[in-house]
Amino acid sequence: MTRETGGASKAGTEQLAASGVTPDAASPVTPDMVPDATPGMAPDATSDMAPGEAEKDAPAVRRRARRRRRAVLVPLATAAVVLVAWQLVVVVGLVPNFLLPSPTQVVAALANDAVLLAQHSASTLVEAALGLVIGTAVGALVAVAMDRFEAVELALSPIVTVSQTVPTIAIAPLLVLWFGYGLAPKVILVIVSTFFPVTVSLYSGFRSVDPDLIDLMRTMNATRWQIFWQVKMPAALDQFFSGLRISATYAIVGAVIAEWLGGFAGLGVYMTRVRKSFSYDRMFAVIVLISALSLALMRLVDLLQYVTMPWKRVERNDNNG
Repeated sequence: MTRETGGASKAGTEQLAASGVTPDAASPVTPDMVPDATPGMAPDATSDMAPGEAEKDAPAVRRRARRRRRAVLVPLATAAVVLVAWQLVVVVGLVPNFLLPSPTQVVAALANDAVLLAQHSASTLVEAALGLVIGTAVGALVAVAMDRFEAVELALSPIVTVSQTVPTIAIAPLLVLWFGYGLAPKVILVIVSTFFPVTVSLYSGFRSVDPDLIDLMRTMNATRWQIFWQVKMPAALDQFFSGLRISATYAIVGAVIAEWLGGFAGLGVYMTRVRKSFSYDRMFAVIVLISALSLALMRLVDLLQYVTMPWKRVERNDNNG
């Protein structure tokens, strides 16, 4: 009992001294003189906190918040300036209204034809999605084969390059002639437009792998499949998604181009019809819709990258911190 009281007296003396109170030598320090701990906190909880840690983190938090605000506000402000300038150009009469509709007229056309545009957009999205998925699969298989077999790389590399020197607008009529006005020519044109960025980016990612990592895996008796799955594929994913992002934009454009030359539904068919009636406000409405769909596909690719590459999230958080 005496030892416990002495321990408490010593602790009380230290806390009083730290608070600037000097106890009288003749007056023993009793446990009731020790200041109470903060409610809800253990007496030694503050010892685990680094001094000034919250103050050090505050500037980094403020920088991240400012970065996020700029990432949202700067594009919005730029778009607002462009739209206001466009509206003023039309209102003042610098460009005739029958040639260039105002932004308000474009918005009105979008609202008036919303149901019809939704139906045509569904057809275009189906064609673009099918072509993008198949084109991505074909491009990935070609890239893997070119990386795995040197003979395949020598044989297919010139063909892959030459395939992109032919304008898609030039082969679209041939596809319509060969496969009719149905879904097939649109999907094939989207495949031709989208497989090249995926093939080139993924093959470049495979070739950019550090050879020392591959040698290290071989010293640990790793198989070719293990080296591919655990070293090459993770290293190439970043470039793969960069190519897939480009292919996503090509998918919508390729589907619309194919629809221009023949079809029964789709945004390209809609554009052909309104062009013949000189409805330029509805033409601009379709252009805005095509851009929105392309951006939506790109955001979908970003979401897929976010899910499949968790280590990139860690790196991004470290860089922002």
